[in-house]
Amino acid sequence: MAERSDGVPNGLVNFRDLGGLPVEDGVTTSPGVLLRSDAPYHGDQDPPETPHWPPRAVIDLRDTGTESDAVHPLENVSTVHRIPLLEGLRGESGHDPWLTLPELYGYILDFAAKPLLEVFRIAVETDGPVLVHCAAGKDRTGVACAMLLRTAGVRYDAVVADYVHTDRNMRQVLRRLRIEPELPPGVDESDVDEFVSAPAHAIEHALERLESHEEGVAGWLMRHGAAPEDVRRWRERLLGPR
Repeated sequence: MAERSDGVPNGLVNFRDLGGLPVEDGVTTSPGVLLRSDAPYHGDQDPPETPHWPPRAVIDLRDTGTESDAVHPLENVSTVHRIPLLEGLRGESGHDPWLTLPELYGYILDFAAKPLLEVFRIAVETDGPVLVHCAAGKDRTGVACAMLLRTAGVRYDAVVADYVHTDRNMRQVLRRLRIEPELPPGVDESDVDEFVSAPAHAIEHALERLESHEEGVAGWLMRHGAAPEDVRRWRERLLGPR
């Protein structure tokens, strides 16, 4: 990966096409349908050896104003949908009301169901590749992509493995975000380690919450307003006609 003059990687470092993942009945997901990544920046090089680039649609899950640029780097080549998944969900004190990653993911499912439904609808309606990203491409993106993958029937273990894949990219992600790994005085490493990693138990907690509903993740979506026909269309889109 090429670097800018300041040593920051000059391209996405947590990008992947979610094609080729196994489904319960032996089918695999189609490439060029669902993409995920960390946040793109102006001047980035295109992901190497990616035939399905640029995406037809981009779903940006970052907060507006504080995290995202006024003009999205892909706005000239893609339809950009800004869905700030966590915006406005802080507590009355202004601080995050979650202490662990499982708590954060549970909080997203409890209080951001409507934005997640919008993510699903865009994925269903787009004719072409959809890129889902937040800042690191780990938490908000992880929950949204796990929801989309399990709705289509991707194997549970494959969804968890895809989430954990981000862990190996986090050092480069932090460089892109210009976040130093050194901790300020008085902050214990154990307090923040989990938030800069992608442990399996965090996404497993979210999946267990989703799949506790009748008809699993699809049932959770339908409870929040998705049509059964849209679930069928998404499965066909990600898996191909069957």
